[in-house]
Amino acid sequence: MTMHNPPHPGEFIREVYLEPHSMTGRQLASKLGVSPSTLNRILQGRSGISPEMALRLSKALGRSPESWLLMQDNYELWHARQTLDLDAVEKIEFRAA
Repeated sequence: MTMHNPPHPGEFIREVYLEPHSMTGRQLASKLGVSPSTLNRILQGRSGISPEMALRLSKALGRSPESWLLMQDNYELWHARQTLDLDAVEKIEFRAA
């Protein structure tokens, strides 16, 4: 089942972790061992979750690294589906050998 307009991981972090717990991005960046500007780009949706960041978020926030990467992939795939025109792509039929 596909999601409709899944959230960017940065939006999820803000809404689920930071805002309800009155935590700042600067505080979370310190806990993650990254610069505030690095985390801010993620929180603003300008950067995605890398495997390294997924590991950091997993340790700090308790979700699996795979779930962070899947959230990023779902976000990017949904947006690609909204903009990519696949009309010129042809299906390749492979024959059994």
